Amino acid sequence: MQSGYQVNELRARWGRFAEVLLAMTPRKRVEISLRGGHTKRVPFTMYECMIPQCQAEREMRNRGLCIVKRDAPVVRVHRPNVKTLQHIFTENGKRFVQTLYETPAGVLSTLDEPAGFTTWHHEYLFKTPDDYKALLFFIQDERYEPCYEVFVKAQESFGEDAIFRSGFGLEPLQTLISGNFIGMEEFCIQWMDNRDEILKLYQAIVENRRKMYSLVAESPALHANYGGNVVPEITGPEIFREYYLPHYNEAAEIMHRHGKLIGCHFDDDCGLLAEAIAETDLDYIEAFTPAPTTDMTLAEARAAWPSKVIWINFPCDAHLKPAEEIEDITMDLLDQAGTPDGLLVGITDDVPAGRWQESCTAIMDGLERHALAFRS
Repeated sequence: MQSGYQVNELRARWGRFAEVLLAMTPRKRVEISLRGGHTKRVPFTMYECMIPQCQAEREMRNRGLCIVKRDAPVVRVHRPNVKTLQHIFTENGKRFVQTLYETPAGVLSTLDEPAGFTTWHHEYLFKTPDDYKALLFFIQDERYEPCYEVFVKAQESFGEDAIFRSGFGLEPLQTLISGNFIGMEEFCIQWMDNRDEILKLYQAIVENRRKMYSLVAESPALHANYGGNVVPEITGPEIFREYYLPHYNEAAEIMHRHGKLIGCHFDDDCGLLAEAIAETDLDYIEAFTPAPTTDMTLAEARAAWPSKVIWINFPCDAHLKPAEEIEDITMDLLDQAGTPDGLLVGITDDVPAGRWQESCTAIMDGLERHALAFRS
């Protein structure tokens, strides 16, 4: 049993440590970790849409939680020769959005169901091979212009409790797979039956992305994500190396020239692509979800990508456990990482209803406990 003196000394040590922690803003702590450093305590982040404003949220931010804001663009996209019409309706208590795109090469349409953090695509732009010409026009009609003032104003208005991220959109091939263009199942069919047409669309998206690289790199944003949600079972290492890796590296070269960072949202099983991901020039791997949710532990990820910052997504299933176990899981993950350098803990998936307050508090407790032990 600890004596009264020992307890008071521990409290005093924690008080001094807390002062050091709170002297650095949440945003600055994330920026340092993204560059591969560490700041006494591993940063804790959450997407802006996953933490409602309330007393618990304020307390978490007071303890250093950093909000990740992904909704302030640095580039505006428009299509001057495509007419867009939208119809919103409700059916069986569900809200749907039908969008028509009238192009000189034909009419395209989508049917979406907004569902909180995500959107369910019930109908994609592609319906039949007759849509290829209209799809190609739709892609080639994209125009880009910087809107840096929007980003700067939003970041200044929010202050140091958030970090604002930019992005390039999905990778060219991934745009066809998981964007609202074709969809995964139909993409696989078209890849086998009409690959030449798919590659025409792909090449058009490649040219569009290249127009964005310098615009993003010259923007006020420190970091930008390039795509993500890659499904290894669909791409495999060969297609990944041929159709993904070169675009990461091309964008990274321009970003690095301007002192900026680039990462990707890899939240699926990464084991099959681990070696190929290591070959990229990406600075950070965002939303990496450790085993048992996926097929790689954090220790394995550190070994596979020793030169990359790892920004994990705290495993979704762990949120359902008691607070004490969540705190222990946090400690174990940090121990697996070996060093807090270049490590961030985030929440990038929905937390089960009614669990976020207890779970996030326990995660923060674990981060603080680990930081104190690491300094000892």
